[in-house]
Amino acid sequence: MALPNPGMQIDTTNTALVVTDPQNDFLSPQGVTWGVVGESVTENNTVANIESLFKAAQDNGIPLFVSPHYYYPTDHRWKFEGALEKLMHDIHMFDRKGPLNLENFNGSGPDWLEQYKHYIENENTVVVSPHKVYGPETNDLVLQLRKRGIDKVVLAGMSANLCVESHLRELLEQGFEVAVVKDATAAAKVPEGNGYDAALVNFRFLANTVWSTEEAVAALSQQETVAAVS
Repeated sequence: MALPNPGMQIDTTNTALVVTDPQNDFLSPQGVTWGVVGESVTENNTVANIESLFKAAQDNGIPLFVSPHYYYPTDHRWKFEGALEKLMHDIHMFDRKGPLNLENFNGSGPDWLEQYKHYIENENTVVVSPHKVYGPETNDLVLQLRKRGIDKVVLAGMSANLCVESHLRELLEQGFEVAVVKDATAAAKVPEGNGYDAALVNFRFLANTVWSTEEAVAALSQQETVAAVS
């Protein structure tokens, strides 16, 4: 029996675009993870698709929330880590010199892609505090959404089976409707498996709906209510 597709109707009064980790270390060929995520990013046209969502949100008055990933020197004193946490720390992914220190930040791994900056660095975008593992349980995303009366989220960003999926799960547990944009994300391909393929299965099992970027842009633009999964 096929899973139902509840769909999600966009309402500009209570819907936000949430993008996780739109940062160089994931999305730039110079980023420290490009060797394992680059193929997936390229296949999905992820960089351009995220930008299409940014533009659609901006053009149609949809609030943008960014949930970034930063590690400070104090985070490298953790006593235990999961597999990907250890890898991220070992390769100095998202490393900053401190929460109040922007030395050498511009253009670095934890910085935004240059083409995204005018969407993110403005008075209307909410950049929440950093998540530290994968989900928003360790940052203020849910608080910031609730304080603005948001209860529907269009979710995209990096990476599919880690931060995006973890944000999806927590937002659902917190009572939000969530549409995931399946080609505005990507994931690592490693000998143990393809993280993107794993995420697609769980997106379909969990989310209120799963959209392509084209479908999400149409919904954000109020051209139509999109219910179908491609």
